[in-house]
Amino acid sequence: MVRIAEAWIPTKRAKFMMITYSNGEIDKMPHIALVHEKLDATKPVLVRIHSECMTGDLFHSTRCDCGDQLNISMDMISEQNGLLIYLRQEGRGIGLANKLKAYNLQDKGADTYEANEELGFHPDERNYGDALEIIRDLGITEVILLTNNPEKISSFDDSGIRLVDRMPLITEPHPENVLYLEAKKIKGHLL
Repeated sequence: MVRIAEAWIPTKRAKFMMITYSNGEIDKMPHIALVHEKLDATKPVLVRIHSECMTGDLFHSTRCDCGDQLNISMDMISEQNGLLIYLRQEGRGIGLANKLKAYNLQDKGADTYEANEELGFHPDERNYGDALEIIRDLGITEVILLTNNPEKISSFDDSGIRLVDRMPLITEPHPENVLYLEAKKIKGHLL
């Protein structure tokens, strides 16, 4: 991962340095790090590793809890001088078009994992190695991780980055995402 560009981004919550990261020099969809202006890398840093969810994050879909998790994370990161890593791996890593196809399968009874498998993918194609590289690049050695995902937690094993603690992200269920949340819980998410 290499830094491509960076600039200060003032938001309604706090001021952040937005840094784009890519595996190649030209990438129209780079990963993003939002670094709070008062982040102190000498102390444990509150970190949210968030996989892109255009439907939830941008359009506020209630089929999932992604947008709610992003908003809660941004509030906490703003209050605690933390870091948001926004990984460009839409739809559990299958992309937006396939995610919409998976939605159609879910409407017919498949859960989010089964739908991905019916489309020929692994239940979850995401990878957190790029996030670990970004954390290292920022000089952070100790992390308090905002997550319910045990795979994110285990990605820190043997990474050289000390996972000091995990903080849960609790969202209010919507009628449209109850089955989605139940599927995540069955698959081991810490809900």
